Amino acid sequence: MEFNERKRILFFGLPWTFTKYTVKEDIINIKAGFLKTVEDDCYMYKVQDVKLEATLFERIFGLGTVVCFTGDTTHQKLTLVHIKNAKAVKDFILEASETARMKRRTLNTLDIGSVVPDDLD
Repeated sequence: MEFNERKRILFFGLPWTFTKYTVKEDIINIKAGFLKTVEDDCYMYKVQDVKLEATLFERIFGLGTVVCFTGDTTHQKLTLVHIKNAKAVKDFILEASETARMKRRTLNTLDIGSVVPDDLD
C-alpha cells in the first residue's frame, strides 16, 4: 500500500504547492521545492509515535496534519502538512512502523532521566 499526497493550501484544500509526500510500507519521502528541490526520507522503523492535528479550517476542508516523532537525525519531528485522508495516513504510518520494527527486531527505548548516585561504593 502507498499514499501519494501533496501539501495543500488551507483555502479550499487545493494542491497549489510544490511539496509532495509519499508514504510507503518501509519509507516516508518528502520532496519540496520548485527551483531548488529538497528530498528527505525517513525509514518506517524509525517512527516512534504519530499524532494527528486538525484545526477548524482543516476539518472544514477535509484536511489534517500528521506529525511523526522519529529517531531520525535530520527530522526528529516529521510533519505532513494539510493533507487529505490524514486519519488513514496516520493509521497506516502507525501500523507500518510497528510492522517495520518487528521485521527488523528493533527496540525503541526512552530515557526517563534517572539519576545515578555519585557514591556507588
